[in-house]
Amino acid sequence: MTTMPSVAPATSKTAARLRRAAVATAGALLVAGAAQFALPLPGTPVPMTLQPLAVLLVGGLLGARLGFISLVIYIEMGVVGLPVFTPGGVPGMARFFGPTGGYLFMYPAAAWLVGRLAESGSLRAVVLGPLAGIALIHLGGAAQLLVLTGSAQSAIAMGLVPFVVGDLLKVAIAALVITRLLSTARALR
Repeated sequence: MTTMPSVAPATSKTAARLRRAAVATAGALLVAGAAQFALPLPGTPVPMTLQPLAVLLVGGLLGARLGFISLVIYIEMGVVGLPVFTPGGVPGMARFFGPTGGYLFMYPAAAWLVGRLAESGSLRAVVLGPLAGIALIHLGGAAQLLVLTGSAQSAIAMGLVPFVVGDLLKVAIAALVITRLLSTARALR
């Protein structure tokens, strides 16, 4: 009598891959939704949005690898023309050549960094992760603005100064949420 090989391991692996794909896509959609809350600020072509908060949360809760993948999905959605970037700018790939391109470009790296620090599980790393992530996002934004304006002073005045208080609040919110939900989020990965 022959026995059929078990398909449970293959089915289990497939289910885990599908779950991770769904979670990564949900993270990308969270960032896309956060982009729709944009507040234009005087003196800067960069609006204040909830995107950085969403990027920090996606990285911290999904972990380095899945957070990175999630933000790559987000960028791919925008590059092909889906309305996932902040309203009012040029669509698609052209967005990366404008004033917000540097910020967008750094989102996957920031999510990876926040996730990598959060994976350690230490409270200190979970709190410092969002701060490091927002610094990386602003580094990319300032670099792009420097290229566009030719002035470090203008890049900092337009791309960093107007956002300091709001982004420190986003960092605090992200650290609190990640601290509270990290163990639950790990079960989804």
